[in-house]
Amino acid sequence: MKCLSYKKFFEVFANDTRMRIIEALSEKDMCVTDIAEEVKEEQSKISHALKVLLKCNFVTKMQDGKKRVYSLNEKTIRPLLRNVEAHVKTYCCNERCWVKK
Repeated sequence: MKCLSYKKFFEVFANDTRMRIIEALSEKDMCVTDIAEEVKEEQSKISHALKVLLKCNFVTKMQDGKKRVYSLNEKTIRPLLRNVEAHVKTYCCNERCWVKK
């Protein structure tokens, strides 16, 4: 069902911790420790959020010795973020967009 798929997809973005992880990984690939430091959250919370991001293929994981390095899905998520950024800059550039009626 398409609606359920959309709901699940946008729920991933709606979580503040996951979104901050996505933003951090948009800058560079990182291990859990570096992500936790960057987003100022406990490592266990980051690990839990990364499980969801991995399950939905928002991020990928690569083993580097004992470290696991995470990166954004280059095929779908990075282009999506560019499109969202372009949309926000073009259409959501003033405070009226965010005021509840």
